[in-house]
Amino acid sequence: MSSNYVTVELRRLVIDRADCLCEYCLIPETDGLSFQVDHIISVKHGGSTTADNLCYACIFCNLQKGTDLGSINWRTGELVRFFNPRRDFWGDHFRLDEAVIQPLTDIGEVTARILDFNIDERILERQVFIMSGQYPSASALKRINK
Repeated sequence: MSSNYVTVELRRLVIDRADCLCEYCLIPETDGLSFQVDHIISVKHGGSTTADNLCYACIFCNLQKGTDLGSINWRTGELVRFFNPRRDFWGDHFRLDEAVIQPLTDIGEVTARILDFNIDERILERQVFIMSGQYPSASALKRINK
């Protein structure tokens, strides 16, 4: 068994802890969307397959993040790590402005840019969830507000 194998029990813990939300963009899991258990720090970068290094992510966020750990802040030229759902509080790094996720920090800025939070398709997706009363969910609001 490889070191990145996620057991059924660990997968269930990650999904339950996330309350079936993407821990990056906070969209809810629905029948039409695929979600994945994500290594926050990928195995190739030394990340472990433990509860502390796993999160639940929609396919869009997970594919954009890939095995990256962070990105360059274009304003400062500094390397900045991504938002870490196990270490960081979402509302400290992002603000929800209707369907747009506004970054509040350098961590929020590089995460929002690389994960494409605010491309037209993602904004439209969140607008549909807003119109159906699914976004932000009560669980998402707990992550947004302290």
